[in-house]
Amino acid sequence: MTTANTDMIERKGLIFNVQKYNMYDGPGVRTLVFFKGCPLRCKWCSNPEGQKRKFQVLYKKDLCINCGKCASVCPVGVHSMGAGGTLHEMNGSIDCIGCGKCEKVCAASALSVVGEKKAISEVMDIIEEDRAFYEVSGGGVTLGGGEVLMQPEFATNVLMTCKQRGINTAIETCGYAKQEAVLKAAEFVDLFLYDIKHINSDKHYELTGVRNETILQNVTALIEKRHNVKIRLPLMKDVNDAPEDIEGLIAFLKPFLGRKNFKGVDLLPYHKMGVNKYAQLGWEYPMTGEFAMSETDLERVENQFKAHDFPVSIVRH
Repeated sequence: MTTANTDMIERKGLIFNVQKYNMYDGPGVRTLVFFKGCPLRCKWCSNPEGQKRKFQVLYKKDLCINCGKCASVCPVGVHSMGAGGTLHEMNGSIDCIGCGKCEKVCAASALSVVGEKKAISEVMDIIEEDRAFYEVSGGGVTLGGGEVLMQPEFATNVLMTCKQRGINTAIETCGYAKQEAVLKAAEFVDLFLYDIKHINSDKHYELTGVRNETILQNVTALIEKRHNVKIRLPLMKDVNDAPEDIEGLIAFLKPFLGRKNFKGVDLLPYHKMGVNKYAQLGWEYPMTGEFAMSETDLERVENQFKAHDFPVSIVRH
């Protein structure tokens, strides 16, 4: 191995989860690596612990026995004991340093530190564990998040190493990144799973905190440069499922129909799988109301795409 390769292998990134045997995010059986940090603040985010590019502590208050052990070992004061030393408190103004001491001493399993720095060699060791499944199923690795392209150099090096080892690659992305970073990563990506949250830029801003012009420009560049792209549309009742919203997205995507590298559209129905994490982070869940899509709603949106000859499927997690 050359010195250059050794330097590349030792680059480190911040990840917060690894999911094995994933069947939803790319072809075949996949290992899904979650990157920490995201430029969007989607109100329905199912991985809120992936939004900030720093260590965080998830606190399950209902499990806490107020023993005070975490406060005694935390070197920076994230944990303390209030109410005369009898009640555990979290100081949200202090950043966790990721030492994990609180998690280790918590007998009630009320604490978990989110975020772990890993070298590329460590990530590749995890990915390689299931190579046999990739080979049998046509699977591989998918990088998700958070947002992969918040750590572009680390992500690109992981992808490049995977390709050097013959492992299929995909990334889930919101597409809100510098086009240079997107296209650099694309050299080593077999499939982009590309979110478009809303085709209307004003509404996109209301829902995510950013406008969508950069996102649409980047996906256009990827498709025009013949990279494989599948569009993913998270669907929420009365938020982005209106017929005119769907028609707007269809109009944007229609010029790409017929291109072999445009792989169609995945519809992702709204779910509440991440709601409990907001309370564990000390945050309020931003969405109030009921946004689940009925089967009739989903069929209506699916048929809108089919009416324009789009390959479309519903992905239920």
